Amino acid sequence: QSILMLHRVRLMQVRQKTMLTNAIRAHLAEFGLVAKIGREGVDELLLLVHDGDERIPELARACILALAEQLVLVKRQILEMDRRITACHRANEVSRRLAEIPGVGPLLASALVAHVPNPRAFSSGRNLAAWIGLVPKQNSSGGKERLGGVTKQGNRYLRSMLTVGALAVIRYAQRHGTRRPWILQLLARRATKVAAVALANKMARMVWAIMAKGERYREPVVQAA
Repeated sequence: QSILMLHRVRLMQVRQKTMLTNAIRAHLAEFGLVAKIGREGVDELLLLVHDGDERIPELARACILALAEQLVLVKRQILEMDRRITACHRANEVSRRLAEIPGVGPLLASALVAHVPNPRAFSSGRNLAAWIGLVPKQNSSGGKERLGGVTKQGNRYLRSMLTVGALAVIRYAQRHGTRRPWILQLLARRATKVAAVALANKMARMVWAIMAKGERYREPVVQAA
């Protein structure tokens, strides 16, 4: 429960960080000050505020500086939560084994261990993937089975992180290649986000095997042509 609280508080702080960042951008845009997307863009805007840009009235500058102070505090709190989560991850043998899966880092591994304390409560990896919400809806008609998109049911937090991890694996495969050629074959037929959900589904099944059976991740062996 304590580790779950760490993740929930961190998620709340990340949302606060996003809200503060968007507020700073929106307020400064009213005075014609815009910057590129990303952290660097916000830093550039705040630098203009600190340097006393004449386009920003004094009262507006005071408001933006107040938001900037909150942003700095929230960032520090997120770093502290990350430090605590990493410590919990390193102290847990199952979490360390999960982090061997490509796309699964300490944050996701710790969250999986906290959310699934008894993996044998699921009879298979598919059931775990369905509980998370990574199994597509099935629509059968006329003897033909059609798979739709995933629903919004399930554990949204784990589903989001697994999908983000899968996207990272896909991006790496596109740039550097992979020992799992089916990923590139899937990308040739489906959009990137669809392929990411399919890979996240496979990752969830790997997670169940590692947690329920005590296995370790095994890198696929490239067969000679």
